[in-house]
Amino acid sequence: MKRVRYWSVKNARWLRPVYQTLESGLVLLHPIFKRLGYQRVEGGFAALEKLVKGFLFDSQSCGQCTLGETGMACPMNCPKSLRNGPCGGVRGNGHCEVDPSMVCVWVTSWEGSKRIGDIESTIQVIQAPVDVRLKGTSAWLRAVRKRLGLPLGGRL
Repeated sequence: MKRVRYWSVKNARWLRPVYQTLESGLVLLHPIFKRLGYQRVEGGFAALEKLVKGFLFDSQSCGQCTLGETGMACPMNCPKSLRNGPCGGVRGNGHCEVDPSMVCVWVTSWEGSKRIGDIESTIQVIQAPVDVRLKGTSAWLRAVRKRLGLPLGGRL
């Protein structure tokens, strides 16, 4: 999985717009989601999201995706689950202090953000702490509701 994860970061320049277009397309499906009920489609979307984002980004399905703000690198791959930058233990070669075989998630995130070319609106955005109650839920459906100004609540 690490190989595909690194590939995704290297291709962040074009993956980010594709990802944003997908989310915008899902907003257009809101009337269908509303009619069916968000709760009824949640399970299917969460499973699809886990499959797609799990393969491409090694996503950990936290339900609060920040891929677009972190250079298309899932910060939940950090062994310490840090969402706002690296710990003080990044090794001189850029590898993780906990897992020396892994490049620090924040080193790859920085590289992906540089490839996207808009550092101010990506990696420098402060992320809220993870709400563990949302693990395994669909961040895509949450993004639709957020864009439409609908209440997010807890689990959908």
